[in-house]
Amino acid sequence: MKFFLEDGTYIDTEEPLDISIPLRAENDNPRAWYVAPPRMEPVRENGFLGSVSEGGSVNFRDIYFNPHGHGTHTECLGHITPMVHSVNSTLSSYFFHAALISIEPNEVQLNDGSIDKVIDKQQVESALEKYGYIEAVILRTLPNSKEKKYMNYSATNPPYLQQDVVDILDSHAVKHFMVDLPSVDRESDEGVLAFHHRFWSVPGKEDKTRTITELIFVSDEISDGSYLLELHLAPFENDASPSRPVLYKKYKK
Repeated sequence: MKFFLEDGTYIDTEEPLDISIPLRAENDNPRAWYVAPPRMEPVRENGFLGSVSEGGSVNFRDIYFNPHGHGTHTECLGHITPMVHSVNSTLSSYFFHAALISIEPNEVQLNDGSIDKVIDKQQVESALEKYGYIEAVILRTLPNSKEKKYMNYSATNPPYLQQDVVDILDSHAVKHFMVDLPSVDRESDEGVLAFHHRFWSVPGKEDKTRTITELIFVSDEISDGSYLLELHLAPFENDASPSRPVLYKKYKK
């Protein structure tokens, strides 16, 4: 089905491009922050067995996971504030004009001589300069290895973004930022979380309308460009929730 948009383009709802990573109770489920793999276990209580393969009448499983550490998730400012604001109340609509960009991080030498891979303000500014009105940015890091779909990022010091990238997002009035990394900030930064704080203006005039989505995966078959983003979250009353961002390519009439 075709839907025509106010910018003179249209999308085909039968051509969704899912950029989420499914949650699996397996060792190769992507994870970060030193969490163990997710678990999905049949309930075994009071003579009830929640496994058909073991003789039960239904499959009825408890699921143990961490939204921040176990795959695609969307978070709100409650991630870094004393009050755990709920991401479930952050969105009032679910479709957004979006730009997909691909950037290879630069190598930067720190004061201690170590090397980090960092995405800087100039890179993001250059990648977004051809776009007009956008509400969301999806960042695919290069190289785009399929290992992103099952990697354990713990203690690997993954690439991250410099905090002044937020200035470019602000200049485009971007509300929703997505990346295929476990975090927009450095893995070990002594709890500073500079990008998170700047993005949500914490402390200060806190922005409760913005979201960050991490641990997505954008396949090479999806080209950089303009899309309509559909963003849905599991309705958890928590600072973060598993999410399923879906892109729809924009076509000219």
